[in-house]
Amino acid sequence: MSEEIKISIFEVVGSPLCVASSDGQKVYERLNTAIETEREVVLSFHNVTTLTSAFLNAAIGQLYGTFSEEQIRDQLKVEDMNQDDLALLKRVVDNAKLYFKYPKEFDKVVEESQGNEDDESQNDTGGATQLYFKR
Repeated sequence: MSEEIKISIFEVVGSPLCVASSDGQKVYERLNTAIETEREVVLSFHNVTTLTSAFLNAAIGQLYGTFSEEQIRDQLKVEDMNQDDLALLKRVVDNAKLYFKYPKEFDKVVEESQGNEDDESQNDTGGATQLYFKR
């Protein structure tokens, strides 16, 4: 493998608030390029104060749709994460692996639940769930 590279989430996002999937997409694009070129990556969360699953789904979760679990595990390391954020990352990764193992089933459930919401639609609470994984 080539030389290890370090990606600072704080520098990529430009803020300690890592909440938007669009910011996660910026991180994903860098990670995707590095993994494609077989580089080892250290992803630093130094100075990040707020982290959401939407951000992590976009940044890391969608890697599981392109690369094998083994390849990601071998090439991607994270550092400077607190225990709560590590637990959130684990949930995102577990969900991503499950999603990309059964994408048709997940998509069907989402479509059906959206159809049910449309049928019952006048009681919308604004609490819709979205999947941020891209295939």
